[in-house]
Parts: sequence; C-alpha cells; structure tokens
Amino acid sequence: MPRLTAKMRSSFALIRPMLAALLVSALLTSTPSALPPRPARLGLCAACHGADGHASVPGAPNLAGQPVDYLAAAIRQYQQGERANPVMRGAVGSLRDADIDALARWYAAQSPCRPVAP
Repeated sequence: MPRLTAKMRSSFALIRPMLAALLVSALLTSTPSALPPRPARLGLCAACHGADGHASVPGAPNLAGQPVDYLAAAIRQYQQGERANPVMRGAVGSLRDADIDALARWYAAQSPCRPVAP
C-alpha cells in the first residue's frame, strides 16, 4: 500500500472539513420532513379516527401511515356512495378536494399504529 506524502496529508487535512460538512448536510436533508399543516377539517375525522390516526372508537380503522393516494381515494368513494357507510358518507359529504387532499396527507404522515398482539 502506498504511503501518504506530506503534500497528500496536507491536502487531505484541507478537504476533511468539507467532507464532514457534506456528510452532515446529506444526513440533515435525508431526515423525514415535518408534518404537513394540520387540516382545518381534522376534527371531523379525529372524533373517531383520532387526530393522530390512531382510532379512538371501536370498529373505526386506524388511518395513520396509510398511503396518501389510498386515503384520498377512500374518502372520495365514501363521498360518492361507492363505499356503503351512511356515517362516513355524511361525515365527508361536504369536503372539498382541497380538504380531502389535506386530510389524506395529514394521516399518511402520521406514525403507523403498532399491531395489536393477539
């Protein structure tokens, strides 16, 4: 293995802080981003599904960590009557597309629920 010359050591000493800064920058930019803004219509869903997507009502599904596209599609299906649930249809009937998208992004960004042991 070749030995480092004095010039090589000197060059490495100059580069080392830049490499460290690049590494720190890469680590910081790869961390999960903050939660999206809290939706204005969250209370509507939170009553049963919890503000964090961990359901507080027996029989209500946990929404936390579900894919955003799935959540948005499900809300629209309830709204259009494609999923038969009168309570959900009434709850989401007045939501606009922006509300649906905000709610789906919010719940998708929450930490998923831990599975319940049998």
